[in-house]
Amino acid sequence: MNKNLPTRKKIRLDNYDYSEENMYFITICVKDRIEILGKIKNDNMVLTKKGNIVKQNVHKLENLYNNILIDEYVIMPNHLHILLLINYKNGVTISRIIKHLKSNITREIGTLIWQKSFYEHIVRNKREYLKIKEYINNNIVNWRKDKYF
Repeated sequence: MNKNLPTRKKIRLDNYDYSEENMYFITICVKDRIEILGKIKNDNMVLTKKGNIVKQNVHKLENLYNNILIDEYVIMPNHLHILLLINYKNGVTISRIIKHLKSNITREIGTLIWQKSFYEHIVRNKREYLKIKEYINNNIVNWRKDKYF
């Protein structure tokens, strides 16, 4: 291994089973944060063709995995937030679900649009859940204030 290369920061919890029954907050970013999924006009998200493909595939997830529920989601110009519940454990991990989602979208669009990996947060209590749900619901309105996107 080349010692001059930076060590990649580990983003998953050690010894946590990501197929556990729980609520997960997931963010998937477009490669280089290019705004290809849509534009925000008058505090509304207007999806592009690629954005509509993302939307259709998010809606398909519950049919593909009978143990999950998409509680909330929002498609932004260059990223996607999903609040996802695993209802019961059946061995399918969050990583597997997101890999499936990203690969289906890539296949339909015909080119890779996603940044490597994704951000995930395990929702630990009702207060946190409500805060994340509010964040997702206000994400479009708060777009101009978001310094990261």
